[in-house]
Amino acid sequence: MNPVERALRAVDRAQQRGRVSAFVFGVVKKFGDDRGGQLAALVTYYGFAAVFPLLLLLTTGLGFVLHGNQSAQRAVLHSALADFPIIGSQLSQNVHSLQGAGIAVVIGTLGLLYGALGVTQALQFAMAQVWNIPGVERPGFLPRLGRGLLLFVALGLGLLLSTATAALAGFLAHGALAVAGALVASAAVNTGLYLLCFRILTPEEVQFGDLLPGCLVAGPAWTVLQSFGGYLVAHQLRHATQVYGFFGTVLGLISWLYLSAQITVYAAEANVVRARRLWPRGLMQPPLTRADRQVLAALVKQEERRPEQRVQNVFTDDDPEAGGTA
Repeated sequence: MNPVERALRAVDRAQQRGRVSAFVFGVVKKFGDDRGGQLAALVTYYGFAAVFPLLLLLTTGLGFVLHGNQSAQRAVLHSALADFPIIGSQLSQNVHSLQGAGIAVVIGTLGLLYGALGVTQALQFAMAQVWNIPGVERPGFLPRLGRGLLLFVALGLGLLLSTATAALAGFLAHGALAVAGALVASAAVNTGLYLLCFRILTPEEVQFGDLLPGCLVAGPAWTVLQSFGGYLVAHQLRHATQVYGFFGTVLGLISWLYLSAQITVYAAEANVVRARRLWPRGLMQPPLTRADRQVLAALVKQEERRPEQRVQNVFTDDDPEAGGTA
């Protein structure tokens, strides 16, 4: 054993002995096993493609629901645009509601809705991958479509609730106290919204209680990203805009969306690791830990595509008590 390997194995033993360090490493390791970075990139792509259709749908819907109440329309719309650092003000100047004959508006709205549903499909795929659901057990197109529509309803309710919460915080307090109250209230709303969205996106066999731990982390993390995302993006774009111009702004928005997607995927991974007790994981193999075997077996099992298909996983040093066969 060379000195580098000896040092790494010492670090490995130390992280496996600590409960917190073993759990955190288990989440990071499973994120890599599930190709979490690629899942986040997929969600980012469809999320970016869905931004403009969703904003068009929002402005059109507000025009019908809050007809004649311009102040309420602006409050809800600006609350939504506040989630997009740097580019939010530009979106507010260039995104307008659909106009024209009734049938044309209906057809345009349906087309936008179908185009925006791509991000809900990507999110459902990411959740199924994270929970290693076999392909044969995943819902079909129509159930996924229904869940996507339900997700949009949940996001709309969350937007209205966050707008009302911010207005209430500003009414009850002023100055630093109002800012602190708004952040706490926003974190609570975002945590509840994450929990609702995870329940919609995650396959039914996953228990509701197993979705809570990751949401307790993701909600506050999302609030921090909303609050300080503008600063982070502006810092990244300080030199990029000089080279790329407006495209630098777009790259900054994509980076912000990717951070948001990573928070979501990591939160889901934390739920899986806790629910299945997938720790400690080995930094150096061999030997494989029980959690290593369980994760690798689940990755193989999820490749089943047909009811008549059975996929078996066997380790060469197979131990029946270690969960090596799936």
